[in-house]
Amino acid sequence: MSTAAVPARTGQVLADLLPSSRVRDVALVAGGAVLTGVAAQIAVPVPGSPVPVTGQTFAALLVGTSLGAGRGLLSLALYALVGMAGVPWFAEGGSGTGAPSLGYVFGMLLAATVVGALARRGADRSVLRTAGTMLLGEAVIYAVGVPYLALAADMSLSAAIAAGLTPFLIGDALKAALAMGVLPAAWKLAGKR
Repeated sequence: MSTAAVPARTGQVLADLLPSSRVRDVALVAGGAVLTGVAAQIAVPVPGSPVPVTGQTFAALLVGTSLGAGRGLLSLALYALVGMAGVPWFAEGGSGTGAPSLGYVFGMLLAATVVGALARRGADRSVLRTAGTMLLGEAVIYAVGVPYLALAADMSLSAAIAAGLTPFLIGDALKAALAMGVLPAAWKLAGKR
């Protein structure tokens, strides 16, 4: 019997509802990397900041939550390594290792792992728990990205917070709200199959 026929329970993430195989896992990891790269191209420059508003963080958190900690980490690691190797799929078509916003990509690796582990514990099943999970994931991204920005752009920490955190808080709240609707709804839909 496939896992798709079994009711969802704690210990599973959305990806576990698909029939299990190595091909599935490879496709999910690669697909998550591609989704993140495509979402990074949805970019709006922020005046006074070297970091644009993108769909990249939302995709990274969605990948981590949907795939779980292990596959989420692998997916974001693939995204980071391929982008650092030269594929132009970082924000605004960027690539390589010289961007001051690369710390946010490293933060996404850690955040995908954290939200994936929480999703295995059922943190993506209700609106409020999903909101908390997404906000924690965003905080992890900033905890790595903002200090990296300060070092890479030779800014003070307060200047990096002003340029790399403050302008993004409203957008992150909207991304969390979107996830609050999408993830619990996906679980509800999966339960009706």
